[in-house]
Amino acid sequence: MIKAFIFDIGNVLLRFDFDLALQRVAAQCARPIIPEDLDVLKNRLEEGQITRHEFLEQLIEAIGFQGEEAELVSAWEDIFEENLLMTDFVRQLHGQFPLYLLSNTSDLHINHVFRQYPVFELFDDAVYSYEAGCMKPSPEIFRVAAAKLRVKPHETIFVDDLEPNVEEALNQGFRAIQYDFTCHDAFLACLAEEGVVV
Repeated sequence: MIKAFIFDIGNVLLRFDFDLALQRVAAQCARPIIPEDLDVLKNRLEEGQITRHEFLEQLIEAIGFQGEEAELVSAWEDIFEENLLMTDFVRQLHGQFPLYLLSNTSDLHINHVFRQYPVFELFDDAVYSYEAGCMKPSPEIFRVAAAKLRVKPHETIFVDDLEPNVEEALNQGFRAIQYDFTCHDAFLACLAEEGVVV
């Protein structure tokens, strides 16, 4: 019997594109921006290895950004678009099941999405990689989530867009579903197989 839901944020609740941020600041950068070169820096932030201040300092240096820091922060935050099919579904679930978040993210993005999207007020608790010090698909973060959120994996549906994360969630005993925002009906069909119809 399903007793709780855990949702990823990116490309589940909110569609996102990091390239949008870099495109917005490209004209103010002294060096060409190669997004792949920034992945290590972004992952260090999202794994809690560096602070927001250190990240911004290193990002400014890496891309030769010559504008105001506030402009860079605004561009880095504003990469999301609400997936209304999923957020409407969350609103239907609210009050029927405990709802949680498990996301590879940073305080830069979490603070923004909570300000921007009211649906996040419906979640009971969350595990974020930058606080946990580990990232999906690490087994550790799923164990952290089960302990902090006080859920039993076999009674909990975990929803994520990335196959490695879903596979590891299954390995940890969760009832995991890979989500594709272009095929929301397929997600609902998977839920129906789990006995969840809203």
